Amino acid sequence: MEQKPVSHFLAGGILASLVILYSVILILTDQLQNQQLAWITYILIIGCLIYFIREFGKSVDSNASFGKLFSFGFKATAFATILMLAFQVILNLIFPELKDQMIEAARQKMSEDPRVTEDAIDMSSDFLLKTYWPLLIAGTIFGSLVVGAIGSLIGAALTKKNPQTPFQHQ
Repeated sequence: MEQKPVSHFLAGGILASLVILYSVILILTDQLQNQQLAWITYILIIGCLIYFIREFGKSVDSNASFGKLFSFGFKATAFATILMLAFQVILNLIFPELKDQMIEAARQKMSEDPRVTEDAIDMSSDFLLKTYWPLLIAGTIFGSLVVGAIGSLIGAALTKKNPQTPFQHQ
């Protein structure tokens, strides 16, 4: 029985759902600023991509090239990025206090460094306040796509490949 290839939309949707669910858990447990827990997001993205790329490879009987496998993973990442960006925008519109919490966390982090003056902290906070939305959008897009590219490279490298040459169809 022939297995239907996994859709990159389905893979990206599941990936985004898992990342969004994890983000909601971090928000509800007030751990959004915890940098150690933030790394789990990257591990989750890379792990899911490896899994879905391998499943895609199996579904086409390993007849996919490295490029096709990478392309599948990156398309899934692109779709997941769109969904995660929509979540970030909606979340920040519903809970505008998140912006203040992020800026306050940045102020706190800067104040821990004795070399940083109060004026520098105020200037940085003003800059973050003015550029919050562009930084949020660019950070979400760039961060997701870079991690997704890494995950896609790893997934494509680890997946069994047995691509057919054009001469094998004769």
